[in-house]
Amino acid sequence: MRQRAARDQQRLESGAGISAKDLANLQSEVASLAKRQADLEDVVLEVMERLEGAQERVTGITERVSALESKLADATARRDAATGELDAEAAKVTKDREVIVGSMPADLMALYEKIRVKQGGVGAARLYQRRCEGCRLELDMAEVNEIKAAARDQVVRHDNCGRILVRTADSGI
Repeated sequence: MRQRAARDQQRLESGAGISAKDLANLQSEVASLAKRQADLEDVVLEVMERLEGAQERVTGITERVSALESKLADATARRDAATGELDAEAAKVTKDREVIVGSMPADLMALYEKIRVKQGGVGAARLYQRRCEGCRLELDMAEVNEIKAAARDQVVRHDNCGRILVRTADSGI
């Protein structure tokens, strides 16, 4: 468009061999091309401004994505470390449990396993301040008196939930 406008302007300025009517048409065309060029330059400026705004938004979003990826990597590392610690602790507890199970009488372990399966994974519960920590119910006085009368090595069970009660100094008995 610029080349055409420059060529038409040269023809207009030279005026050689051009009729008055063609000269008027040529002037009109040069004016029209100048206006069209100004309009296109305005459009280009607007597009450039929009591009600059979009690039700023992309930069901001890219920074946020980087920050979130960093947080994700940190959280993943902490999760993996915690999982490793839990796995190590589970292995230790499993090993300790195997040692304890090996020292218990077989009939007691069979009873415990039967109750554990029936009670959803908890076969024995601590008796704490006259409360069964398996079902969270407080024992009535009759149960408390029966447990008091039982020998220390006798297996006692909670009448309500059927779990084996583990007596400690905090049992409240």
